[in-house]
Amino acid sequence: MNKLEEYLNAHELSEIHPSDIAKILKQLDDAEFASALKLIPKDLIGDVALALPDRYFDDVVENFSVEELRDAVLALESDDQVDFMHELQEVDESVALKVFDTLDEDDKQEIIKLQTYDEDEAGAHMQLEIFTAYKDEIVHDVIKRFADLRREKKIENIQNLFIIGDDNRLLYTVGLDDLLVFDFSKTLIENIEQSEDSFEPKKAEDRENIRDVVHYFEEYDLSVMPIVNAYGILLGRITSDDIYDIINEHATEQMYHLAGVDDDAEEYDEILRAGKKRASWLGINLFTAILASIVIGFFEDTLQSMVALAVLMPIVASMGGNAGTQSLTVVVRQLALGGISKGDAMRIIKKEVLISLMNGFIFAIVMGVVAAVWFEINMLGVVIALSMVINLLMAGLFGAAIPLFLKRVDVDPAIGSTVILTTVTDVVGFFSFLALATYILL
Repeated sequence: MNKLEEYLNAHELSEIHPSDIAKILKQLDDAEFASALKLIPKDLIGDVALALPDRYFDDVVENFSVEELRDAVLALESDDQVDFMHELQEVDESVALKVFDTLDEDDKQEIIKLQTYDEDEAGAHMQLEIFTAYKDEIVHDVIKRFADLRREKKIENIQNLFIIGDDNRLLYTVGLDDLLVFDFSKTLIENIEQSEDSFEPKKAEDRENIRDVVHYFEEYDLSVMPIVNAYGILLGRITSDDIYDIINEHATEQMYHLAGVDDDAEEYDEILRAGKKRASWLGINLFTAILASIVIGFFEDTLQSMVALAVLMPIVASMGGNAGTQSLTVVVRQLALGGISKGDAMRIIKKEVLISLMNGFIFAIVMGVVAAVWFEINMLGVVIALSMVINLLMAGLFGAAIPLFLKRVDVDPAIGSTVILTTVTDVVGFFSFLALATYILL
């Protein structure tokens, strides 16, 4: 008996969570994994497949029939159906087409509708399953209808009632807890007009950038947000669990991009594909390293006349690179979280420059004393101290300015920032140190 079988035997079906099954599956070897897939309750196959890393999806497709995959799709909510069909198409287009052809016409239309949105649009992440009521409905009838739908398991994870007009435009959002204290014998609109609370909905348009929607959730501490079209007609909703997934994806994307790595390529075990993506950035790094070496070459005579310079030179570049990376990381993360407005650029740059300059003076004094004592040359301490101040100043300036500039020209601030910053700190560090040494020591 494997771990998954033990887990399933120890829990009631209602207690089983797809994420727990996914964790167990990831601990199994290939042979155990294939046999364990068959143990998953049929209505959880889709959720488990989406909870697993993308590289496992091939095994899911291989171990289930078209009919089983269709049932897995039908058990999912509309937004997850789109994700499942997308993953299925990535693995095997012919199987994806067969599964799609077996779906009901309503499910097909919903999937097609959601696929019309770009990945960065709010509509691509919304669920079409919503609980709505017209403003003139009696509260008692609404609650009875809600109870019937829940018993039939036609709606899940409902926190809010969306109230619409005759033209299907969204008018109000009422929490289920508020609904329970309404006067059941009156209409929804009568209760709302008599209430002192505000039921004006926080909403987003379907074509709005999903990152803006994420900021709405964070700013207003939302659990769900209705999605409307340009005319205010209610289309669907985005829930907090979808937002958590989006935040996680964006954070991963930012980390990969800062390291010059493609997040899509790294999700799979395709060594050649991932290697090519990394090689492109390594090639750029090689070019920038050659540029720094050319700068060093200008001062060949200086280096030959004083070996101590070659020993100390990497310290200047390293300190500048680390200081710049600190500024770069802070600014990129704040941009990703929407914490920097259009008018904040100068404030952010000043802050990072002052922090880097403060640290530059502190470590310049420390390193200056160390160098002077180490090599018994007082002016060598002055040279490295001045160079460190200059390089850390430039590190703070460019560490803040580069991502802000890239954001302004609509380029992802995480892409390329590190390469540009490393070039600046290396070139400035080597040039300032060797140039000062040439004019002060020689």
